[in-house]
Amino acid sequence: MSAGKIRLLFFFLLLTVFSVQAQKTKNQLQKEKQQNLEKIKEVEKILNETADKKKNSIGELTALNQRILQQENLINSIKREMNFLDSEIGKNNDIIQALEEDLKKLKQEYAAMLFAAQKANNSVTRLTFLFSAASFDQLIMRLRYMEQYGETRKLQAEQIVQVQEELSGQVKVIQARREEKNKLLNDEVAENNNLTNLKKKQSNLVRELQKEEKKLKRDLEETKKSIAALDKKIDEIIKEEMAREARASRSKEVIALSSSFEENKRKFPWPVESGFVSQKFGRQNHPALKGIVIQNDGINIQTKSGERARAIFDGQVTAIAFTPGIGSTVLINHGDYFTVYTGLKDIAVKKGQKVTTNQELGEIISNADGISELRFRIYRDKTPLDPQTWLKNM
Repeated sequence: MSAGKIRLLFFFLLLTVFSVQAQKTKNQLQKEKQQNLEKIKEVEKILNETADKKKNSIGELTALNQRILQQENLINSIKREMNFLDSEIGKNNDIIQALEEDLKKLKQEYAAMLFAAQKANNSVTRLTFLFSAASFDQLIMRLRYMEQYGETRKLQAEQIVQVQEELSGQVKVIQARREEKNKLLNDEVAENNNLTNLKKKQSNLVRELQKEEKKLKRDLEETKKSIAALDKKIDEIIKEEMAREARASRSKEVIALSSSFEENKRKFPWPVESGFVSQKFGRQNHPALKGIVIQNDGINIQTKSGERARAIFDGQVTAIAFTPGIGSTVLINHGDYFTVYTGLKDIAVKKGQKVTTNQELGEIISNADGISELRFRIYRDKTPLDPQTWLKNM
């Protein structure tokens, strides 16, 4: 096999590998963009439900904040896809340049071969070349050389056609990439306009909510009282469970369940099918009231109306409690760990019942403002943990 043929084969192999890798990256970026679009639809539904029930509520603001976040994620996703296309166009230009150089060399070589062949095709020259052989063996070798020379010319012509076809294909690819990029640029402009409108709506909503400062502070105080009452109940229940386990000594079942719970960190399903984190774990500023700091020992997940809470792992229902203002709570024991689901009605489990992963616990309440929100906590003994560090990405 000639050096030129080997070079072309190696080049086309690299081109195939590059195309496969590029397609994988492109598919990943398009999947990411599609996921962002699906999340936007989900948040949009929750936002519309909340706004339809009551205008200018904290629930509407948290949904709008999440909608803006998802919009920014979508725009960033589009930008990453455009950057990828820029990179692909650059690589395709390099490929085209390399192919053009190869084509130029192949044509030059082929022209030289045609010139040599024209000279060799002269019957006198061919006969002189053959019969000037010193021996019969040399005559046979010269015949073979002339045959191989003809085959080489044919192969060179095939290589030129192959490179020309590949060059034409790469030109079409780059044209398609540029069309894709132009479409994405138009998408980015449209989505940026959407983002601007959402942020205007956000600013207006915050101003409207700040006018209702007294009511919001009153609602916040009532919620704090309800949460304090719930905290006291949870503390008492966990103390009783720990004391009971201490008296009975830790069984193999409890040890195995605790170990299994720990091993599944960052793999747990979310306690709702759809929704977003409307309030994170720990201390944070109030979304509308300046200077007000909120403490949360879990996370709040705002979801759509009629959503049902689900157990994130196997365990046993330790307690079911009702707290005025925030609804019913289901507390599940997982050995050394406890999960707490608050804001439920129509409870579907009983105290002492064993539950499995994803088992329904009850429907999430929609409050007077049209907000459906689950308060979710994870404890190790009496220590609250950040649930988002335990749940898998939603």
